[in-house]
Amino acid sequence: MKKSEHHRSRVSQKFVTALAIVSIIGFASIVTQTIFNYDITAYVEVSLMLIIGVGLIIEARIKKLKSLERGITSNNITHLTTIVIGVIAILAGIFSIPAIRLENPAFLAIKGIMSVIAIIVITIQTWIID
Repeated sequence: MKKSEHHRSRVSQKFVTALAIVSIIGFASIVTQTIFNYDITAYVEVSLMLIIGVGLIIEARIKKLKSLERGITSNNITHLTTIVIGVIAILAGIFSIPAIRLENPAFLAIKGIMSVIAIIVITIQTWIID
């Protein structure tokens, strides 16, 4: 029997930076709530959605979309889907700004779905992609 080979996953530096920013924002939210008794969760939600959206768009490699001129293929559909999800996340972030906050069930569902997609992307990027 062969020894099991360990593969090191490669995560882009941009992805690691986005995760670090998300962690810092989460920590800042906890600190402001516990030490200063000031709730910034609405702003944290906005920033997380915007970071998720921008991160997805960066990871999608927009230059790959030039191949859409030849039609949708298995190579470019993932990039297109990632960009669409990123744009939806950015829109969710914009519409979560406290001054224009939308509070209807459909919009809350979209934000929930975006969060689940972000968790899946983080899991895939961190532990599965080689």
